Amino acid sequence: MRRRDFISLIGGATAVWPLVAGAQQSIPVVGFLSSRSPGESAELVGAFRKGLRQIGFFEGQNVIITFRWAEGHYDRLPALASDLVDVHAAVIFSAGGSPTAIAAKAATSSIPIVFVASDPVLLGLVRSLNQPGGNITGITNSVTEVAGKALGLLKQMVPTAEIIGYLVNPSNPSTKIFLEEARGAAKKLGFDLRVLNARTPADLDQAFMTLEQERVGALTVIGDPFFDAHRDRLVELSAQHRIAGCYPWREFVLAGGLMSYGSNLADSYRQAGIYTGRILRGETASSLPVMQPTKFEFVLNLKTAKSLGLTAPPGILSIADEVIE
Repeated sequence: MRRRDFISLIGGATAVWPLVAGAQQSIPVVGFLSSRSPGESAELVGAFRKGLRQIGFFEGQNVIITFRWAEGHYDRLPALASDLVDVHAAVIFSAGGSPTAIAAKAATSSIPIVFVASDPVLLGLVRSLNQPGGNITGITNSVTEVAGKALGLLKQMVPTAEIIGYLVNPSNPSTKIFLEEARGAAKKLGFDLRVLNARTPADLDQAFMTLEQERVGALTVIGDPFFDAHRDRLVELSAQHRIAGCYPWREFVLAGGLMSYGSNLADSYRQAGIYTGRILRGETASSLPVMQPTKFEFVLNLKTAKSLGLTAPPGILSIADEVIE
């Protein structure tokens, strides 16, 4: 086997790399730490690799990527982050939101960290967006104002809804921040907000039973890696219980969800790949300001709207960035 083929092999196989971690390596290792699952993250991993390529780093040639997946179990993240420290990763990319970034930061104060996370200043990940400080920087893929905007769009789509559900994961440290914004928006828009907690697959089933029992008219799902990992199930439950749902990412709508409002997640991962490459080239994390999303996408699925007996108002159609028919 040629040396190049061998390097490609260990870059794609998580289990193999720790066995050779002690060997002398001229190729830097990027640790990819995610609270999500590999199957539903394929597009995002591709976007991260694209960012690395744009800055001149090609997996298996001049960089190795080793993956650690928590698959929605946040309690696994500290051990997975420590493992990446032990294999001497040159940079750790913390993917999958705030829980991953917090675990990575706790694991090392010396290895550079690039994150994709919400509200990093409020969560104490960085000192400020312009001057993050320390060994960590990245891309904020969402801001608290998104919660209010998503609820407003959903209310326009389902004007008869007097109660709107708000599905959150209480294990996510960003939840409290988003809840404050959502409650303020609900009060301003004149509807009741029914908060539902879910951190396990069984919780998802129970949440939708509650929605049906309490005649909740619509549902907003918070951006959370656990929900991302169970995207298809959430869309399926929404259809089964005939609940109009607003989701955080376009991928939910492509899977059959009604609508989404949020930043372009794939582009955030691409930008994270570029930042990772810049650090590999010698820049420091503290010198790279935290990037903010410049565009938010509103995506609407008219086929799903029809199945729910909903008609999109002209005003909604006019502002949609993408309409799936």
